[in-house]
Amino acid sequence: MMFELHTAEAARAADPASAVRAGQPRGGILVRAREAEVLDGDPTSVITLLAETATTGGVVTANRSLLRKGSTGAPPHYHERSDELFYVLGGTLRVLLGDEVLTLRTGDFLLVPPFMPHAFAPAVDVDADVFFAFLPGSPRFDYFRMLDDIHRGHATLDDLKGTEGWFDNHYVESPLWAETLAD
Repeated sequence: MMFELHTAEAARAADPASAVRAGQPRGGILVRAREAEVLDGDPTSVITLLAETATTGGVVTANRSLLRKGSTGAPPHYHERSDELFYVLGGTLRVLLGDEVLTLRTGDFLLVPPFMPHAFAPAVDVDADVFFAFLPGSPRFDYFRMLDDIHRGHATLDDLKGTEGWFDNHYVESPLWAETLAD
């Protein structure tokens, strides 16, 4: 069996999703750190875009986020079409999962199913370095880019309204999470 390796640059030029839809095997996907797109418009977080649906044929979307101490992280939300995987690479992460707040530490893994309200932020006075994956993948990179544009002053929160269905990010209220962040 032939193994074809796709770099991030080559994957942008190719359309592996069409090959997968046609039932053809896809090659491996390699994203070198120097090729990954880094979004650093928010002074309290850095998002590194690793693999999205166009690259993976819809199998997975993956990113790495460094949430610096003081970051508000992601507000309460849920996804309808994907499970969200969390793997803590370093630091400590607080996570709202339904109606409870968990503390994840280096090496901890969490899988959040569709329709489960969740939120996350670094624990007080620490950073959290987290690998995220969405299974199956969904086109989320433009969502992250829009957040980056908001932090840079090139877009507003109003621009984000109405994108919930496209980016599969549905916001909800959580008094428990608001109380957690206030502590």
